[in-house]
Amino acid sequence: MPIHEKSLIRPENLDTHDELVIDGVDVSGHWSTFIEPRVVTDYNEELEDEIAALPGGEHINRCWQCGSCTNSCTVNALDADFNPRFWIYLIRMGMESELLRDKDLIWQCVSCNKCTYSCPRDVFPEGVMKATAHWLELKGHTPKSPSMVFDEVFTEQIVATGKIEEGRTLRRFLGRTGQPLMQTWIIEMTKRLMVHLPIRLLTKMGIAGIFAPRTRGWSKAGAAIAEYQAEQQAKQRKALNLDELIAAAEQELGGSAAGTGHG
Repeated sequence: MPIHEKSLIRPENLDTHDELVIDGVDVSGHWSTFIEPRVVTDYNEELEDEIAALPGGEHINRCWQCGSCTNSCTVNALDADFNPRFWIYLIRMGMESELLRDKDLIWQCVSCNKCTYSCPRDVFPEGVMKATAHWLELKGHTPKSPSMVFDEVFTEQIVATGKIEEGRTLRRFLGRTGQPLMQTWIIEMTKRLMVHLPIRLLTKMGIAGIFAPRTRGWSKAGAAIAEYQAEQQAKQRKALNLDELIAAAEQELGGSAAGTGHG
């Protein structure tokens, strides 16, 4: 899976001499540009399996590096550094440190699915981008994104009640992300709803927002979904070795605290 794009060579890995003569031949300027060798010190041979264990990343092994995903990418058209094909390559090669250098770019996927439609191997690149962003969050490399928080709030409500109640979802999302409830756009939207919607419907929406009614007979369905979620999350934690990482971190913190107390 070769990499040919010149843009993928990091500037710090290029060595150019303004004045250089080799065996009597002047190779100053771009003629003397060399690529510094790289040594991978933290190769992660499990990286592809970790991404494949997350929703959307299941078929990353099908990629044959044709570049159709990047060529059709909406974000790549605006920012050449956003390169799904390159990141899939890094994941499959286990080059975790190189992937982490772009951790602030990967989440910018807009889920337009152009890459998925153009992929000849059904890799589902859009899903791989989402799985990679999720992996970054689970591993602690990036903070939990607002979209992830919203997904959690939305899912919790569905599992608990079997209903979608927009006001309740919005309040919880704003609360968890530290945003004020009284925002200009919310106030304006509420005013317009009060003008255009019937009083009966507004009253029903208000009651639903306070009491969160359940779908009739939802208890068993909600319990089954919750059980399935727990199973999937356990599989993901095992695939990503999250329990071991957390235990190691706690042990390290405990050791540091003990050392501080001893002093």
